[in-house]
Amino acid sequence: MIAPRDVLRHEWIGRHVLVVQAKNPSLVGIGGLCVDETKQTLRIATTRGTKCVPKADACFRLSLPDGTTVEVDGAALVGAPERRLTLRR
Repeated sequence: MIAPRDVLRHEWIGRHVLVVQAKNPSLVGIGGLCVDETKQTLRIATTRGTKCVPKADACFRLSLPDGTTVEVDGAALVGAPERRLTLRR
């Protein structure tokens, strides 16, 4: 189970995410299944296609398997996903 405090250290692919804040207002409200993650972006599958959202410029709401939601500043996600596993926060 993923604890809210450990969300940065877990895999985001396959989780439902929603952009709740962004420097680019057109990104706010993009939500769906995270299908890919790179060092700088999240790719989110929506009903209108796959959208690429820059991590550093957005705040994301992530739905956990137990039904809770966590908001995460995208700047904390910047970097290769596999390197986040070793970070201490």
